[in-house]
Amino acid sequence: MRVIFNESLKAVADDLDHMARNVRDAIHGAGQALLNADLDAAQTVIDNDAETDALSTSIVDQCVELLARQNPVATDLRVVVSTMRLAITFERMGDLARHIAESARRTYPDSPLPQEIVDTFAQMQQFLDVTADRLVTMLADRDTKVADQIIHDDDVLDDLHKKTLEFAQSEDFPGTNPQLINVVLIGRFMERLGDHAVSAARRVVFIVSGFDPSKEPDRDEGTDID
Repeated sequence: MRVIFNESLKAVADDLDHMARNVRDAIHGAGQALLNADLDAAQTVIDNDAETDALSTSIVDQCVELLARQNPVATDLRVVVSTMRLAITFERMGDLARHIAESARRTYPDSPLPQEIVDTFAQMQQFLDVTADRLVTMLADRDTKVADQIIHDDDVLDDLHKKTLEFAQSEDFPGTNPQLINVVLIGRFMERLGDHAVSAARRVVFIVSGFDPSKEPDRDEGTDID
């Protein structure tokens, strides 16, 4: 029975790694669509989201079956439950990347953003590109050092997001009403991508060590481990 459990858990882990790579590609593609008016990139992100959703459903189903049939305890239970939560987190990240791609497609060939704020969004995207690459490495290697980087660097993205809100709230906002809506929504989508990356990083730390980094008294992330 133990051999069967290990083989099943390995299959689930492979699917989760696949999900992480899909999310990384979706984040990169969404940024390409947003900043370069790349319609092909936008459509690819939108079309590929269905596979990410299907993987999430499959992983959750496999984990439920492992819980029901194998009755894991201690570390194994922590891994199975955390894997389910990671799948759900990655599914949400894929949805957020799809929302950004849809915004770019909706306004093509024009940008959904006023030119004056594009540089700030480019900085946010650069941050998310690095974070997305880190997610793949973190998950594949169960690397808690990379997880810690993701958790502690998130303030950078939060500060950039505040700039987009300040721009949207300025009395002399230079864009149209639809662009105002896009600044707020796309900024929020990108900020939430960072939050979910932090959640995933915390979950990996929890898998490896059993320690919940959201309980650190000197950190106030604004999101919990989920």
